[in-house]
Amino acid sequence: MEHSELRFSSDKSELDIELIHTFLRDETAWAKGISKTTVARSIEGSLCFGVYLGSQQIGFARVVTDMATFGYLCDVFVLRQFRSRGYAKALMQHIFESDVMQGLRRIVLVTTEAHEVYRPFGFSALAHPERYMELHRPQAYSRS
Repeated sequence: MEHSELRFSSDKSELDIELIHTFLRDETAWAKGISKTTVARSIEGSLCFGVYLGSQQIGFARVVTDMATFGYLCDVFVLRQFRSRGYAKALMQHIFESDVMQGLRRIVLVTTEAHEVYRPFGFSALAHPERYMELHRPQAYSRS
């Protein structure tokens, strides 16, 4: 499905930090209560993708990556009023066509409800979950 009305950019200067912060802080379970400072720092240290209709940003994703071997895809969203139009899948397609993503050996993500968005791009359940460990601090943003 082509979405010629969309524009994608990895230029961080174009990102609407206020929009991204507000969405992550108020609309997500994974970043509820996150500070604007933390969002800005996370953007600074990541490969970012903005999705635009004209000059309006309607979506976002970032990849925490070493730019050579590994990537963690996170903070993927399309604003509610623009959902169900295939924009999230168009964003994913754009991300996976980018040069940086082509060479990465392993790309991971965490999702609770958007499996259908990611499966067509090759994502599946962990083949060896016993190899993965995490240090999860769910209250980290409430301390900021």
